[in-house]
Amino acid sequence: MTVATPKFGMGASVLRKEDKSFITGQGRYTDDIVAAGQLRGYVLRSPIANARFTIGSLDEARAAPGVHLVLTAKDIEHLGDLKSGAMQKQPDGSRAPTKDIPILCRDHVRYVGDAVAFIVAETRAQAQDAAELIEVDYEDEEPVVDTATALDEDAPLVWPDLGSNRALLYHVGDEDKAAQAFEKAAHEVSISFRNNRLVSNYLETRAAIAEYNPENEHLTLTAGSQGVHSMQNILASQVFNIGKDKLRVITPDVGGGFGPKTFVYREYALVMEAARRLSRPVKWTGDRTEHFLTDAQGRDNVVNATMALDENGRFLALKVDLTANLGAYISQYGPFIPFVGVSMSTGVYDIPALDVKINGVYTNTCPVDAYRGAGRPEAAFLLEKLVDECVRKLGLGRDEIRRRNFIRPEQFPYTTPTGRTYDVGEFEGHMNQCMERADWAGFDKRAEEAKARGRIRGIGMATYIEACAFAGSEPAHVTLNGDGSVTLAIGTQSNGQGHATAYAQFVAEKLNLPIERIHVHQGDTDRLDKGGGTGGSRSIPLGGVSASRAGEDLAEKIRKIAADELEAAAADIELEDGKARIVGTDRELDFASIAKAAKAPDDLQGFGEFVQDEATYPNGTHICEVEIDPATGETLLVGYWIVDDFGATVNPVLLAGQVHGGVAQGAGQALTEDTVYSEDGQLITATFMDYGMPRADLLPDIHFETRNVPSKTNAMGIKGAGEAGTIGATPAVLNAVVDALWREYGISHVEMPATPSRIWQAIQEAGA
Repeated sequence: MTVATPKFGMGASVLRKEDKSFITGQGRYTDDIVAAGQLRGYVLRSPIANARFTIGSLDEARAAPGVHLVLTAKDIEHLGDLKSGAMQKQPDGSRAPTKDIPILCRDHVRYVGDAVAFIVAETRAQAQDAAELIEVDYEDEEPVVDTATALDEDAPLVWPDLGSNRALLYHVGDEDKAAQAFEKAAHEVSISFRNNRLVSNYLETRAAIAEYNPENEHLTLTAGSQGVHSMQNILASQVFNIGKDKLRVITPDVGGGFGPKTFVYREYALVMEAARRLSRPVKWTGDRTEHFLTDAQGRDNVVNATMALDENGRFLALKVDLTANLGAYISQYGPFIPFVGVSMSTGVYDIPALDVKINGVYTNTCPVDAYRGAGRPEAAFLLEKLVDECVRKLGLGRDEIRRRNFIRPEQFPYTTPTGRTYDVGEFEGHMNQCMERADWAGFDKRAEEAKARGRIRGIGMATYIEACAFAGSEPAHVTLNGDGSVTLAIGTQSNGQGHATAYAQFVAEKLNLPIERIHVHQGDTDRLDKGGGTGGSRSIPLGGVSASRAGEDLAEKIRKIAADELEAAAADIELEDGKARIVGTDRELDFASIAKAAKAPDDLQGFGEFVQDEATYPNGTHICEVEIDPATGETLLVGYWIVDDFGATVNPVLLAGQVHGGVAQGAGQALTEDTVYSEDGQLITATFMDYGMPRADLLPDIHFETRNVPSKTNAMGIKGAGEAGTIGATPAVLNAVVDALWREYGISHVEMPATPSRIWQAIQEAGA
């Protein structure tokens, strides 16, 4: 009996090939690595949010047991600061100056967790003990931590030399055109809210190991990242002023990234400098509290927004005043995040005019940067919250107001007021489908049943679109190995998304080879000379297409070698299950034999590079149904439905996992997560005892399906999907909560996270 070879190509529901190693404890993360003779590093951090400081004698610390090195700012004056190149132009055409991150603070600390000294010892405990022997004299100054008041005249200044806490001023849109639209509007609807600050909390905290070879003055850094090449570029050129050939960066397995593992942090430079001085490997591993204090955080905007509408509920113009907290320093992409988010201000709607002002502000808090979605979740939340407020003010149905304002299919390609060009979209189609799956029409009956039990129900929707997989490329290289297997090398970096499976599917489709025989290699600057890393949902739309083309290139070379060996035409060679066969015969060669027959190494190499000229625009509808206990304010998610347009599906299993994870993070922001600083700048939510991480019991079963419209900007029709779940979830969940409160109590707003105490308090105030 002949069994057909399973198809592992695009669209197949292939289980993740990498999971066996992870679930059996065979994953290899940075902290699992022990370099011979390694020492351990510890960072002495500021306990004060804003202070000048001086360091006393270091003799006692340097003489402490096991200590090999103590570094302060004076010892590393030759190292450059961590700079951002992401500042956008202001209305006057200038770019605001950046306040860069020093590797160690010189004489002033600006948030709790700021780095003061670095101690290297035989063990972490010895280094930590020595840190306690360092006397630091802090002269406290009043901090500013609140986003909304950072620009007040009497606010303390993070950087007095600037004369203000304003870090940047952006303007997007046409102020005059928007003003004209508001003048003729029949209705104006406004909202004000805070988009709460989040901590990413990936499972694996950051860690780094540096090794130095004094013979050739070469450094090797091993660290969890979202792409080794950008880290190599920044550390070599910006911090150490050495050639890239003098630094190798390696990333092994990574336990989550979500944006913040993209960035270069101080500790990476510190272990490198220590290894260079001591000629011994130096490892640093952050604990969870350090993660809370120092890893780049997300969101934290204060927003005032107004929509102008005509008498029929058509959107005429949108005006937004946004204050974005950037923290104490300008992080790597920090200034770009509110800017790219605002570029999606009009979402799926045909809004002719836009006027957006962005103030970026400094505060005495941890720097803020990209977190899953990077500005686009903030934009979608603002818009979908405002659309629901328009519904309440005008008395229209939530689906009806969206139908009236959706960009229609015949309007594509559609250029938004911010210059984004959407290629395709059928927004009403996925909204209708999602409403049907959620039994939107039957909600009132379910609400009555809940009320009979003393509960209140709400249902909320969000129709979103995002820009991702931005213009660019991600080259892919494939090699036929001597044993007949194939290795793909690519410059993205898996942080848990399943790249080893997804990329293998693209190559398998071209070589007709089981994915178990395809190895994916990422995370080594010595293996690949360039790569764009993982972020902005770019890996599969860009890297996947390149991998497919590289697989086709190698397939052609394999057919040619096989044809020469079998004395046939290349067109008559078919590939199946690791063999090349003359069609219709039993004459064949396995891939291992073909590898041996190759006359030159290039004959076994395939290359592909897809260059994309425009972003992709995934979109969809999320619907959430909640039940609230008025006596306690507790919210239960009792139903969740999604219909998404991702253009094309590579692997339904992987895609569902990405969407489910995004929903968990989005729901977490809506209901549980908040980063809270005290007035004196102490991080109150610095542990899992205080920070409300979403738990498994928060989420119901999630109904997820796609209604794909292939992208016209991507060669395979794919639209990015990694961030989409987060973007749709937060507004859908909060809109459902507010719907329940509005129906029963006339409450139209509750700040995120909508915790039981906040909801209970709102109900009490409404009753009073």
